[in-house]
Amino acid sequence: MKRRIKHVTVLGSGIMGSGIAAHFANIGVEVSLLDIVPFELTEAEQKKGLTKDDKVVRNRIASENFEKLKKASPALLYSPKFADRIKIGNFDDDLPKIKNTDWIIEVVVERLDIKKSVYEKIEQFRKPGTLISSNTSGIPIHFLTEGRSEDFKKYFAGTHFFNPVRYLPLLEIIPTNDTDPEIIDFYMNYGAKFLGKTTVLAKDTPAFIANRIGVFSMMDLLHNVQKLGLTVSDVDKLTGPVIGRPKSATFRTADVVGLDTLVMVANGVRQSGAEANNFNDVFALPDYIQKMMDNKWLGSKTEQGFYKKVKNAEGKSEIHGLNLDTLEYELQGKSSFPTLELTKTIDKPIDRFKVLIGGKDKAGELYRKSLGALFAYVSHKVPEISDEVYKIDDAMRAGFGWENGPFEIWDAVGVAKGIELAKDAGYEVSDWVKNVETFYKVNDEGQSIYVDKNSGEYNKIPGQDAFIILDNIRKNKTLWSNSGAAIEDLGDGIINFEIRSKMNSLGGEVLDGLNRAIDLAEKEYDGLVVGNQGANFSVGANLAMILMMAIEQDWDDLNMAIAYFQKSMMRVRYSSIPVVVAPHGMTLGGGCEMTMHADRVVAAAETYIGLVETGVGVIPGGGGTKELTLRTSREFHNDDVKNNRLRDAFMNIAMGKVATSAYEAYDMGILEKGKDIVSVSKNRQIAEAKKVAKLLAEQGYTQPIEQKVKVLGKDALGMFYVGTDQMLTGNFISAHDKKIADKLANVMVGGNLSEPTLVTEQYLLNLERETFLQLCGERKTLERIQYMLQNGKPLRN
Repeated sequence: MKRRIKHVTVLGSGIMGSGIAAHFANIGVEVSLLDIVPFELTEAEQKKGLTKDDKVVRNRIASENFEKLKKASPALLYSPKFADRIKIGNFDDDLPKIKNTDWIIEVVVERLDIKKSVYEKIEQFRKPGTLISSNTSGIPIHFLTEGRSEDFKKYFAGTHFFNPVRYLPLLEIIPTNDTDPEIIDFYMNYGAKFLGKTTVLAKDTPAFIANRIGVFSMMDLLHNVQKLGLTVSDVDKLTGPVIGRPKSATFRTADVVGLDTLVMVANGVRQSGAEANNFNDVFALPDYIQKMMDNKWLGSKTEQGFYKKVKNAEGKSEIHGLNLDTLEYELQGKSSFPTLELTKTIDKPIDRFKVLIGGKDKAGELYRKSLGALFAYVSHKVPEISDEVYKIDDAMRAGFGWENGPFEIWDAVGVAKGIELAKDAGYEVSDWVKNVETFYKVNDEGQSIYVDKNSGEYNKIPGQDAFIILDNIRKNKTLWSNSGAAIEDLGDGIINFEIRSKMNSLGGEVLDGLNRAIDLAEKEYDGLVVGNQGANFSVGANLAMILMMAIEQDWDDLNMAIAYFQKSMMRVRYSSIPVVVAPHGMTLGGGCEMTMHADRVVAAAETYIGLVETGVGVIPGGGGTKELTLRTSREFHNDDVKNNRLRDAFMNIAMGKVATSAYEAYDMGILEKGKDIVSVSKNRQIAEAKKVAKLLAEQGYTQPIEQKVKVLGKDALGMFYVGTDQMLTGNFISAHDKKIADKLANVMVGGNLSEPTLVTEQYLLNLERETFLQLCGERKTLERIQYMLQNGKPLRN
């Protein structure tokens, strides 16, 4: 029987419950978010004359958490409008309504007695066959179903989401011996396909997979930091992006998660008796951690943990780190390690580990000790917490934001070298590893295969048929490449153009590759996908090239470069084959312009897209200004709509607005409703884009005809000038910002036209390019570009 999820009930509205509710709302599911009835009235409620019987009081806890959900930053919802899909209530009044829900997710406090009392109430109203799961992160799953009915047990499992639910893709599925295998399959498939999660089947062991490995790794660092004489900021520099981990690294992550949470997991594992060998000692709390717990220095929730914001002598805020020896907060010195200098020319973190473990300083020593302990630990966790190595790696990437899992890192340094590191760190690896040559390989079909612990044979990682991994197909499927781009054969008549330059910026080598890909597709294939699987789709144009030409006043070459960029974007729009662009992550400036010129877009839900060129003192010059003007003109029905639509588009460009999700990009007019689609699963994105390109070709794709654009001329320009004058007078913008905005407005109204006029796209492109070049000649523009290149963020002045 096909099971459809139309309605979900989340029991518990705290941080995790609200996050889970928001993510189901993100994918279009109706949600009931319930919590307990408050025990007492607040002072404000008493003053209003309210009683415990009033609905506003009875729903207060869920209501307050719902308001936090809506205001959360970063946002939990793809669009504020999606909040309407969530209805709040309380356990006493609204629990009977669960008879009409499809899935009940319990997210109440981590106490077995409380969870069991909630399940007792659920059994009174739950309809047989309704899914029921718990988000517990520490209580053994089989304890939760004691005393429950056979039907309850059949449909019950642990569904452990990670916080923040929208942004961390891990979903651990933990069945009991009573869970129906078909229900396990449903949880696994629904999480992956509809929620966009990396679903990992976990065993019912302490802390499951990700927290078990992640907390071990963190606790090991907590023990080593003092031994090596490192500061908290030292460790965070060494364990962050340089090794493919989040910017929050180790100690900032502990502050965000909460030291009490870390300690709870560590104590839970230690007290469970699950650890053998000398691993249990790693989960013991260092003295300074116990003192921090006693002092309630728990991190962000108590406004001090390993870091604390303090005022200096001048009254300015500074971030001070905790001295682990004195337990005093102090300004941390700038960390510098020769080992890190050796990795500056190595782009991929996975390729840095061989260099890092060879370091002769404290950094090298830390890497050797921590990786040696980690390798030994994960070797003994197979098969205890997982029968397969890939599940452990999946869990660490998706749950802790590691770019590479521990077995992938072990492969990178070499299995034999990893065994040596473990021994030097005082550990022995599990015997099964000693005969392994490598944990992963890629087979001839471009599929990832992993070593089986028992047989030593290699098996295909399941689920790969649903997505395309570019790393795996490059060796055999690359048709052409240069220093910044590549063309790969995706099969079935579709090829892929992959941007591979630094930060995926768009320079001459990328545009040459794009035109080559379109040429090749027009001659020999049915369609083209533009997609990559880097951290971001594209951060925009190559600013260094623009700056160099502008400083040298090489206006002819710069004019030709911008014209070539525009021509390339127009080829994306007006080629004889369908072009489908698959943006994700940061998709800025030129990356946004390429997206807007596609026949179709398959955008990852987590796409942060916008035309941001005003931040560096110019306007969009690759057709972005033209394109938003064109799209706006389609909605010109009356004078009010004309001015409002054009003003909204103008403000989006002038303010450099970036959509916080693909759904917000619809509201900004960057994605088009009814045409472009959103993929909640980034892993499936290129495979979905290929399907769309193939379908367009099969339906008889015909090259589009260039469009005419209605521009409004001088009347609309006057409206914009009044607006920018007011903003300047009110000190909302600088004089240079006003100059940029006025020139942008001049392009969007069609220039010096006395009345509304139909113009060609090329007319607007010429006007756009001319304005771009004019602004490149401004001294302040050059200052902004230099600042952006040096600091990675725009300068507003």
